[in-house]
Amino acid sequence: MNEPFLRHAGVPYYTQWGSPEWVGRIVEQHGDPCDDPGWQRSGFSDPERYRFWAKRLCGLTCLESALDYWRIDHAPRAALLDEALRHGVYRMREDGGVDGLIYRPFADWVAGAFGVRVDVLPQAPLEDMAARLNADTLAIVSVSPEIRYPDRPNQRQGGHLILLHGRGGDGVWFHNPSGIAPHQADVYLPFDTMTRFYAGRGMTLSRIAR
Repeated sequence: MNEPFLRHAGVPYYTQWGSPEWVGRIVEQHGDPCDDPGWQRSGFSDPERYRFWAKRLCGLTCLESALDYWRIDHAPRAALLDEALRHGVYRMREDGGVDGLIYRPFADWVAGAFGVRVDVLPQAPLEDMAARLNADTLAIVSVSPEIRYPDRPNQRQGGHLILLHGRGGDGVWFHNPSGIAPHQADVYLPFDTMTRFYAGRGMTLSRIAR
């Protein structure tokens, strides 16, 4: 790996809900996300739509962090969702559930809409994902949502997306959109710990010079 230490400073952190301090109440105590005074901050106005989608928008939340870091203009998250749905990034199922975030439609949409190149990596060790980070590249990787409690045993890998924004000699820095402090923003975990949660797939996002 070239440059074992690389960290993007100042990548904004966003939770997929309204306010970072409310995540614990929502995921641990099954609190109503609309009790959070900041629930409309991401552009939603319909409470039911927000309740349905906010828990599913980890990937769009990571994208929003990357776009704001690179100062690329974009619509609020609710409008981003509308565009993502139009481009097949999420697909509604007959049972009322959702398939998504689907990587390749996401990559095509993000490239066309924002000029960000997305390379889909369906099979890649976490160390390889970290090695791809550079001055113009971040990464979104699939992990278990249980990563919010890295000291506990986990039961699964994958199902949730986080944003990698740095690497050290033995691990990575990341933002977790559904994380609970202190494992929420600018988290550093060793590769050995991360690999327990990692599904072996992800995407790199690279800003294209204009």
